[in-house]
Amino acid sequence: MIYGYARISSRSQEDGNGLEVQRRKLVEAGAERVFEDVFTGTTMDRPAWDDLNAHLACGDTLVVAKLDRIARTSSGGFEAVKGLLSRGVSVRILNMGLVDDTPTGKLILNIMFAFAEFERNMIVERMAEGKEVARQRDGYREGRPRAEIDEELFASLREKVESKELTVKEAASALGVSESTWRRRCADAAA
Repeated sequence: MIYGYARISSRSQEDGNGLEVQRRKLVEAGAERVFEDVFTGTTMDRPAWDDLNAHLACGDTLVVAKLDRIARTSSGGFEAVKGLLSRGVSVRILNMGLVDDTPTGKLILNIMFAFAEFERNMIVERMAEGKEVARQRDGYREGRPRAEIDEELFASLREKVESKELTVKEAASALGVSESTWRRRCADAAA
């Protein structure tokens, strides 16, 4: 059987190389069943990856769009592929070809996983540098931007919560925010 595996680190990656794009490529390459993870590639302990490994058997083929979809660490990725090959599972990387268990195949695999790990480390470094530059700006605030709310509706709902006409949950829902955001806004208003 031909299995496909698609992975993104977060939902914000849905553009360009998202799950839908990977799934389409894998199905076009003959994958009969595709397993998908929204999980970091720095760990091999992932729900769909674990499920896929339980299904793979000798004679099966694993297809992935790109090598870094398997892992973002050279050691974890190499061990994972080596383990699959030793179980008689063929591994096909769409932008590389079939991975084999020869000395040359192992060398290429090691080099490519090392590049994937290097690329990830560079992304992390650039993000840290970008945050450091942003911290120098006036008004910088770590995290998501503050939710925009209708201040008049907030005031009205707050009065109803204080008079016990509404619960916090009902008021937060009516305002379209989480209960924690509601409580934070109430604390800010009281300060």
